[in-house]
Amino acid sequence: MLRLAYRKLGANVSGVGEIRPLLHAQNSGFHSGQTSFAPRSFFGVEDFLDDDNSRPYTYQKEKKSKNTNKHISFKQRTVAFMEPFTLDVFISKRFVSASITHRVTCKQVAVAGTNSKDIKAALKSRSDIPACLSVGRILSDRAREADVYTASYTPRERDKFEGKIRAVVQSLIDNGIDIKVYLD
Repeated sequence: MLRLAYRKLGANVSGVGEIRPLLHAQNSGFHSGQTSFAPRSFFGVEDFLDDDNSRPYTYQKEKKSKNTNKHISFKQRTVAFMEPFTLDVFISKRFVSASITHRVTCKQVAVAGTNSKDIKAALKSRSDIPACLSVGRILSDRAREADVYTASYTPRERDKFEGKIRAVVQSLIDNGIDIKVYLD
């Protein structure tokens, strides 16, 4: 009964009891006339590999440097260890958050934001200048508890160092955290 159904669907049924589908993949020379049953992947992307023949074309290729012998300066190699803590400030229309992160281990040492329960109740607005000042004050307290007294700050490309961002950084400086600001 099963063989009959497969014959109607177009499968090749041999007499030995094996049922083979009629999907043929030619792996020998051009017009040899012979077909073989090559294993195929589910998506059929094994023919489209990248330059290194390591991954299918669907993965994003790594960007290769134009200059492979590019020299990395001593400062580029050691800045993560000389200034290990970075300040990250995020300001949206609804809230303000700031954190101090260790560069080498990528762990957040101190975090403060106007979304947290302890700050939320004490503020009228979660995104104005007084909220930024309170976030800086609380972040400096938490950083001092974690024995962090210096950090570096580089604003994002879209951020200008003025207004609310400057208020957070100035509040950190006023409360005893030495912030080194890098403006490009």
